[in-house]
Amino acid sequence: MYKILLADDEGIVIESLKILIEKELGSNCEIRYAKTGRSVIELAETFRPDIAFMDIQMPGINGIEAMKEIRKANSSIIFIVMTAYDKFDYAREAINLKVLDYLNKPADKEKILDVLNRAISIIDEERRKRSEDLLIREKMETVVPIIQNGLISNFLLREHFDEDISNYKSLLEIEDSYGYMVVIIAGREQVGNHMTGAVAAGITIQTIYQEIRPIIESYIPGIIGFVMANKIPVLITRPTAGFEYEERIEMIEKARALVRKLSERFDINFRIGIGSVRRLEDMSESYNEALSVLIETTGRVGHIDDIPIGCKYEEDYPIEVEKRLFDCIEKGRITESLAVANEFFDWMEESQQEHMDDVKLKVLEFALRAESSAYINANNMYHFRSRTSYMSDIMAMNNFASLRTWFIEKINESVLAIAKKAENRSESIVERAKKYIDENFRKDISLEDVSQRVDISSYYFSKIFKEETGVNFIEYLTGLRMEEAKRLLEDTDLSIKEVCSEVGYSDPNYFSRNFKKYEGTTPTEAREKKRGQ
Repeated sequence: MYKILLADDEGIVIESLKILIEKELGSNCEIRYAKTGRSVIELAETFRPDIAFMDIQMPGINGIEAMKEIRKANSSIIFIVMTAYDKFDYAREAINLKVLDYLNKPADKEKILDVLNRAISIIDEERRKRSEDLLIREKMETVVPIIQNGLISNFLLREHFDEDISNYKSLLEIEDSYGYMVVIIAGREQVGNHMTGAVAAGITIQTIYQEIRPIIESYIPGIIGFVMANKIPVLITRPTAGFEYEERIEMIEKARALVRKLSERFDINFRIGIGSVRRLEDMSESYNEALSVLIETTGRVGHIDDIPIGCKYEEDYPIEVEKRLFDCIEKGRITESLAVANEFFDWMEESQQEHMDDVKLKVLEFALRAESSAYINANNMYHFRSRTSYMSDIMAMNNFASLRTWFIEKINESVLAIAKKAENRSESIVERAKKYIDENFRKDISLEDVSQRVDISSYYFSKIFKEETGVNFIEYLTGLRMEEAKRLLEDTDLSIKEVCSEVGYSDPNYFSRNFKKYEGTTPTEAREKKRGQ
């Protein structure tokens, strides 16, 4: 249905246009008309037309001024000017108002219908785009919570690759590097620090989750996860580390208001725990802190900074550098580990000049922690007496330079062991995969087939295969097939169809397209060229 407004002070013009448009569009249009500038503006406000045929010279407010007023309230309306006044100033004003066309009276039937149909095409295209946008928004309303929950699950379970986190952050448009966890816990009633009826409450909040979610968002704008037993996790990101006192108080007040609202709205009791601000990679620690708060207190809302639990660090201690160091070590990042180790040692050398014994203890502590990580992550053999010389070596050192050298050497040994283990595993997987592909490329094999053969997920296999070989699975497989096809075309009398089948393709046309893309010539041209030499 198209809403069409006719604005002209001549009744015969309005009647002629009405008959012409109704004949063209039939019941697909609704037509209204007005004869003065003021009545046109008023009608446009209530009628909300899609298209307006406008005369410029009308009693009272002229057509140009009327269009300006209408455009303010209806930015999508399509104006078509019809006038007996062929003046440049009017035409220029019409262009400024984004008029679709400027017709001089008397306009013939074909021109009117042409511009009408052009206007309808524009409207149809806009409606199609709007419909697609709404469909996308509708789908996103379903997809976004799944993506949000995926991010939270990856953080809490610590089962992620760095690129996975980057992908989640990109999809959710997260630029912050820090955040903290809020945990909402439900139960039948609170007894001390314990919520009774946790299982039943978990089932209940699962069924009313779609009602709870928007309430949480209105009080605590963050990334809300799905129900976990009787808990709902919420991640709140922020650009910097630390929590100002005023911010903490404000968050606690919001949490209290949310608890009251949820408890009033649903026949369940709620409590909320709030963890400390940490790097996003350390959200599992913030989550555990939020849970600890509720175990340590009997209040309905608690913040980790209000409770004397966990390790506190003196103000200038570089705890974030320490965390980054062992994170890099565990992931086998050699260059980064050594850079961060040097950064930490720089801090000790600058701030602990008068406390050499304490520096020695910290160096020993970090060396042992790094080795412990290597035992776990690289499957290194543990030898009880492998560190016999450590104490004597360190105690004999009397300057920061020698201590740094020993410290960096031990960090390097540990992270190298972890990196080597990961590299060897990747190489082993890729070599086995290549051997299988080399032996079976003539068959109809897929990425999933090869992944299953080497017993890892297709996603992880695809990633390490590209890293090790420089090409993806399809490129490698196609290369093998095309080289074999070239050999068969040059050295045998097999038909193109037979060569296609011999190298693992079932469709000769698809094979020919791939061959031309790979070699620059068709299979037939390649064979003729070889025989002509």
